Amino acid sequence: MVVEKLSNTIDLHRELKALGVDSGGISILADKGKMHLIRIRDLHVGAANILKQDALSIGADLAVPKGTVTALTPRVDVLLIATERQLQQLAKKEKAQPFGLKQLSVELESFCHAKYENEISIMGILNANDDSFYHASRFQGNQAIERIESMINEGADIIDLGGVSSRPGSMAVSAEEELRRVRPIIDALYEQRLYEKTTFSLDSYEPEVISYALERGFTIINDITGLANDEVARLCGSYGATAVIMHMQGQPATMQENPAYSSVITDVEHFFRERIAKGSSYGIKEIILDCGIGFGKRLEDNLSLITHQSHYLRLGKKLLVGASRKSMINAISPSSSDERLAGSLAIHLKAIEQGASIVRVHDVKEHAQAIHVWKALRG
Repeated sequence: MVVEKLSNTIDLHRELKALGVDSGGISILADKGKMHLIRIRDLHVGAANILKQDALSIGADLAVPKGTVTALTPRVDVLLIATERQLQQLAKKEKAQPFGLKQLSVELESFCHAKYENEISIMGILNANDDSFYHASRFQGNQAIERIESMINEGADIIDLGGVSSRPGSMAVSAEEELRRVRPIIDALYEQRLYEKTTFSLDSYEPEVISYALERGFTIINDITGLANDEVARLCGSYGATAVIMHMQGQPATMQENPAYSSVITDVEHFFRERIAKGSSYGIKEIILDCGIGFGKRLEDNLSLITHQSHYLRLGKKLLVGASRKSMINAISPSSSDERLAGSLAIHLKAIEQGASIVRVHDVKEHAQAIHVWKALRG
């Protein structure tokens, strides 16, 4: 007899299939192998005591503060620990319970339905301005086309072209100036039909620039304002373009001046829900969500959003994370933007592990290799 302890990060479905387990058994056992940790804030103490007993009755558990059983305080924060199957059972149980547990059952069900994307896409960054925070991402003219072709060969699934810096403290430019910067690159890739080789994204929130790109082979609009402009939403809908909705608190010029949240996870989710509804009302079929690392966020906010990326899977959209060479790495381990590749890889692999399916990066080749190795380690 040989006994081996396996990592809980392996592909359990694949492991069960390799053992020859029947399809019905695979479904049941895979659910048992998926663990949920769900924090519930400001819960009625009576609801906490009911939820605790219901959780225990099915083999799950609820961590509660001291004094909960005697209702020492009227409302409490709790932590639910349950497998996928237990979470499904608990959601059903709470539908008939008082103290707001019926509404909680709806929330729990949404986590049951959340699905991870199997395919990971790399979005390569190309800047057509001279003030982006990482100098090695800036290209003009023929060099830009060469860089695009290089990133495609290195493994980029998407190329994200931008003409305006959105780093903290940066100032906006006119739509005319932005178009002047990106037009030669857009025209060149259109003439060379590079859009047949990969997917092109435009990092912009200016309707005039967006319209120009959509007419010339671009199919994704990466909007840091999250469809704040109705005309941008209309253009995405009318052209059938995918919209990347990013969360940002404030504006680039001032966004890092004392940003604050009641709960960054839920505040960002509320924003996403509002903008998803807006995008849908304009006929946008495909939406990608980006929590906006570094856009009006403290270090603790950025870490929380990356670590708990899976929270947003219940919204049913692909998740994008872009932390490439950003200053949060410097806040953890002092370094210049030239020295942050390792930190970028660590953040992006953690985000992928938590459900992100698109990473926006400066270093395509290195990320492609890291993702291939990460997949191999997971079996």
